[in-house]
Amino acid sequence: MSWLLEKVNGGLVRVFLIVVALFWLVPTIGLLASSLRSPEDMSASGWWQVFSKPSQLTFESYQKLLENGDITSSLWNTVLITVPATILVVIIGALAGYAFAWMEFPGRDWWFLIVVSLLVVPVQVALIPIAELFGKIGLFGTILGVILFHVGFGLPFAVFLLRNFFAEIPRELLEAARLDGAGELRLFTRVVMPLGGPAIASLGIFQFLWVWNDMLVALVFTKSGTQPITVALQTQVRQFGNNVDVLAPGAFISMVIPLAVFFAFQRQFVSGVMAGAVK
Repeated sequence: MSWLLEKVNGGLVRVFLIVVALFWLVPTIGLLASSLRSPEDMSASGWWQVFSKPSQLTFESYQKLLENGDITSSLWNTVLITVPATILVVIIGALAGYAFAWMEFPGRDWWFLIVVSLLVVPVQVALIPIAELFGKIGLFGTILGVILFHVGFGLPFAVFLLRNFFAEIPRELLEAARLDGAGELRLFTRVVMPLGGPAIASLGIFQFLWVWNDMLVALVFTKSGTQPITVALQTQVRQFGNNVDVLAPGAFISMVIPLAVFFAFQRQFVSGVMAGAVK
């Protein structure tokens, strides 16, 4: 009888999780359906009408989107901002995390404490001072300035996360590699990096999603030619209504790309989260 109750309870849990997942996906499904409808159909009825009237589905909005130079260039600007900001944070954070975990140098613990204390600094506090600084050195309104801002604010969390993960690597493993003649760089690339793959993948996903979906920093530090997709979509909002034929497909494309990145690295992400939970 107990096994029957376990199966029933397990089935109820699965049904509950499926229902929750479906409710969670409703906004995404609605956005996709809206992006495949004409502005006239969207103003006349709700997006759920596509299930009873599939003839409403059309790719005209996506065609108009690709013909919109502001949107396509802003999408490319988003890639130019997100990819370097993610790669730099991962590389610098991994190097610094290894140094704080396994290298001896004066004031190591105090320097790490300073880095960790930077986690409590709000982004909003630094917007105006850094904007003034970038204006003086000619970086305000450029893609490079946005990248540097995201790298600067992404590094404290990256160093904190990777240092704690690298510190859990068995010391005997590193000592054995040193006895075999491995230097610090070789030890980092051949031993530490492979073992820290899950944590590095988790960090990369977090950083990518944060930078890709950011609008506050981009709204302050970019100009018309360097705006990412988030700011470009915001500018498409008209005074007396929304430019739905551009906003719906643009928002869906802006959402589906980071979603694809997450699912591509889902296994590494789960491994990194579970490893952190176990340790």
